[in-house]
Amino acid sequence: MRTGIWLIGARGSVAVTAMVGATALRARLVEPTGCVTELPQLRSAALPGWGELVFGGHDIVTTPVLKKADALAAAGVVPGRLVAALADELTAIDSDLRPLPAAPTQAGTAERIATDLREFRVRHELEQIVVINVSTTEPLPEPHPAHASLAALTEALSGPEPVLPPSALAAYAAFTAGCAFIDFTPSTGARLPALAELAESAGVPYAGNDGKTGETLVKSVLAPMFALRNLRVRSWSGINLLGGGDGANLADPAANAAKVASKQRVLGDALGYEPEGTSRIDYVAEIGDFKTAWDLVTFEGFLGTGMRMEFTWHGCDSALAAPLVLDLARLTAAAHRAGRAGPLSELGFFFKDPLGTGPSALAEQWATLAAFTAGLTR
Repeated sequence: MRTGIWLIGARGSVAVTAMVGATALRARLVEPTGCVTELPQLRSAALPGWGELVFGGHDIVTTPVLKKADALAAAGVVPGRLVAALADELTAIDSDLRPLPAAPTQAGTAERIATDLREFRVRHELEQIVVINVSTTEPLPEPHPAHASLAALTEALSGPEPVLPPSALAAYAAFTAGCAFIDFTPSTGARLPALAELAESAGVPYAGNDGKTGETLVKSVLAPMFALRNLRVRSWSGINLLGGGDGANLADPAANAAKVASKQRVLGDALGYEPEGTSRIDYVAEIGDFKTAWDLVTFEGFLGTGMRMEFTWHGCDSALAAPLVLDLARLTAAAHRAGRAGPLSELGFFFKDPLGTGPSALAEQWATLAAFTAGLTR
């Protein structure tokens, strides 16, 4: 089952780390640490194998994949020995990367994106393509009447004014080309009624939003613990220090607000109420592709006794995200092949702000994911 992974933001840190990882796994140079689809509960013949994955994508920058991989190795994100061993394979991926198209109208831009996807499918004889947005976070858009229905959106896209943010336009193009779509960012992606309608009519699945890789992953485990022990959380605040391109982008207040909103949502879902506090994201260029989060939780126990806990999470964002990108591509491709269309709420395990109405606690999300994977057939 040859499967295309088309990355929006294909020359960025997460995308290139995923490419290095997939090519290393294909060559059996590394173990699949961090890839949950390699755990016994999720391992399935229905998922495309590492040797069946083919990479392509769009980006606004032109840095060669090998050069970006060398930079990631110098920063301690990927092993330099792997980059050296895979230099030919990484260089070859450049032939399937394209500059992000632009046209006088958004309809024209979407058609150019869709054409790139169709050509990619034919060139590599792909059975499925999964388009994954790993570009920088965009501000939440203003509501627009065209977002409500596919007919209104189709008409509006041919006009001179943009009506969709870039992530949603990428989803529109993916669906029109018959491709599945995943938004690994907190951007809009496919979360519009008109795009849900398009996905259903095109018979393609989609998932998102905002990959759960660090602080929120810990929240999704700890918040249910407080709820199950009937301990009242009074406040939960976090400070996140982030470098790299994503950190620089989140210095923009509008993009920052979109990210913070997705990070806090898990608490209300898991606890059943909203404790005081918020998450803050600060850009620290010096720490590069690594991130640190410090959280303070105050809670009330028996007889009103006040207590607190603190935790610190320090990790490499790209190395945490990349294996999940590969997992999502494999699972979504298998779901598409099995005839699934519309939102894949069963993939909520991977996201801070998942689509649908599934559980928010990590253990329950895992059980849902395992049942979903067991039901897939090749």
